[in-house]
Amino acid sequence: MGEPRGGTDGRGDRAGTKRDRLARLLRVVRVLEAHPEGIRAGALAAQVGVSRRTAYRDLVALESEVAIPVWSENGLWGLEERALLPRLALTLSEAMVVYLSARLLAEYADRYDPELAASLLKLADILPPTMRAHVERTVDILARRPADPALTETFRALTRAWAEARIVEIEYDPAAYDDVARPSRTARVHPWLIEPSAQTHALYLIGWDEDREAPRTYKMDRIRHVTVTPDRFEAPEAGTPEEELERAWGIVADQGYVEVVVRFDRTVAARVMEALWHPSQRIERHPDGAITWRVTVPGTLEVRLWILQWGEDAEVLAPLELRADVARTHGAAAARYADAADDPGAPPVP
Repeated sequence: MGEPRGGTDGRGDRAGTKRDRLARLLRVVRVLEAHPEGIRAGALAAQVGVSRRTAYRDLVALESEVAIPVWSENGLWGLEERALLPRLALTLSEAMVVYLSARLLAEYADRYDPELAASLLKLADILPPTMRAHVERTVDILARRPADPALTETFRALTRAWAEARIVEIEYDPAAYDDVARPSRTARVHPWLIEPSAQTHALYLIGWDEDREAPRTYKMDRIRHVTVTPDRFEAPEAGTPEEELERAWGIVADQGYVEVVVRFDRTVAARVMEALWHPSQRIERHPDGAITWRVTVPGTLEVRLWILQWGEDAEVLAPLELRADVARTHGAAAARYADAADDPGAPPVP
């Protein structure tokens, strides 16, 4: 049985409150949509079922928290014309596909995302009651996660720049390797794509870096500041970014291509062959039940982590640099667990 919503730590109450508030803001948007000429706060409050004071707060929250622009004139309130995209008319199956996509994002999101929660609640409106209840429970789960207002603002700015084909200037903290931090840099970027990664539970900006004169990938969590400039850019040739991503192992597509060759023991060969892990995948079977597995990917950073998860059942044959790296990693792990191998009851060394 699930944990009661009003658990002893209050998380259930807070999650329910957040969900209820999101649902109320959605009702406010629907009322404003129905009154393109504008509506007075008192009438809005009556239709939504809240006090006039709460209605005012919700109108302000729409713009400050959910980034839906509103206008106010002579006591009337309304939505700006650019506030919302046209509504979709979805069949039940189409709505289910959209829901599954959003559910995947919700599963891998490690922070509360107001846009994702609001999107799910809008989707819930067109679903049958049984499915609607499940969507609302998904929003409950999202609401328990910590918010990150800075990341939300970065996401909104990059979304607008991508939609309007505007160049952005970003301040970016590169990843630290071997505990050595690298200095921040400022870049002018043409936003080509905003892409999620299931492997890292993060969002990425993929675009053209003017200084480096090449495509680059930026993890959104490391973008410290975004300025959307008035300068526009020409979109790349149709399909180019998507084709590059298809050839990547995960999200990194801006490295040199390399062939990776791995021998998998017969103990895991069947599981490896069950899936098409990459479009370039080629498999050679051996009489002893083992397989030789080949892919060609941009760089080895992402595929390395996948290989490591197979443990002793995978042996890197090429490239030699990756083979040596995986060998060092396994060697270091073996040394760390040496005491446990000799004496399973031995406590870990602090």
